[in-house]
Amino acid sequence: MKVDTNYMIIYEKGGKIMKLSKALASLSVVAMSAMVLAACGNSNNAKDSSSKEAKSSSVKESSSKKATAKKQVAGGELKDGTYNLEEKNYENNYRVKMSMTVAGGKVTKTTYDYVDKDGKSKQDDKTYNEKMKKVSKTNPKEYIPKLNKEFTDKGADVSSIEVVSGATHSSNSFKNYAQQLVQAAQAGNTETIEIDNGAKMQDGTYKLEEKNYSHDYRTVFTMVVKDGKITESKFDNINKDGKSKADDAAYNKQMKKIAKTDPKEYIAKLNSEFVKAQEPGKVDVVSGATESSHSFVNYAEQLVNAAQKGNTATITVDNIVYGE
Repeated sequence: MKVDTNYMIIYEKGGKIMKLSKALASLSVVAMSAMVLAACGNSNNAKDSSSKEAKSSSVKESSSKKATAKKQVAGGELKDGTYNLEEKNYENNYRVKMSMTVAGGKVTKTTYDYVDKDGKSKQDDKTYNEKMKKVSKTNPKEYIPKLNKEFTDKGADVSSIEVVSGATHSSNSFKNYAQQLVQAAQAGNTETIEIDNGAKMQDGTYKLEEKNYSHDYRTVFTMVVKDGKITESKFDNINKDGKSKADDAAYNKQMKKIAKTDPKEYIAKLNSEFVKAQEPGKVDVVSGATESSHSFVNYAEQLVNAAQKGNTATITVDNIVYGE
């Protein structure tokens, strides 16, 4: 940004010099005009070259950062195979069926769809698509292929899959299921994952933990269910000493200046909203903490799935960490 701003200022100054040169030329001061024009031309050429060099350098730096950012430094490799996930119950006459194929440790193919009892896709339900398009500006025919393509393209980097505007619920559900397929592939478990969607949550304490540290912290998440309701949510990022990111004064101060929020604020807010809303998809993204908010929702969805089955075994996520 600094390079672009300086360039514009220089260009504007250059423009003024050029106008001055023309003014002098109109007064027939030919020699002086020629000198000024020559100087102006050299100056502009130099500045042009400098700007182009700076821009080129900036692009290279950006490309270098992007390439480095996607270098995996932690997290289990995906084992070759085909991994499947299916919802057990129909919601509004449809349920999700999803698969992911891994070859050479990479995601090579994914399928994702909502099907009815006859196996027909929601994408082919013309009436449904027309109604949803009017209300949400998108529909299954659009968002299903879009999410599926993103999963195929981004593979194990599930967090980078963008939520489709107008299909937030489906996007969150998709990312949750994609993450569970990645976890299955890391373990090499090709048994079909069955989601008891819509089932009442069973009482108990449900836990999820990330295995690997990213920027010195990893996620730990506990959800308590009593009488079929979420009564407690403890989502946190802790370091190797078990200390919360919310208590890292230096980190909080620095983030607050840049993002207008900090772990002390957004962690408490996400936990509070989850208990209040009772559904991960109804938890609003905290401005300035988008990545953490999406991670929260994704893991909360997994805990709800565990509670629907009454599975209190701690979910260990061999989270993939990328270097910078």
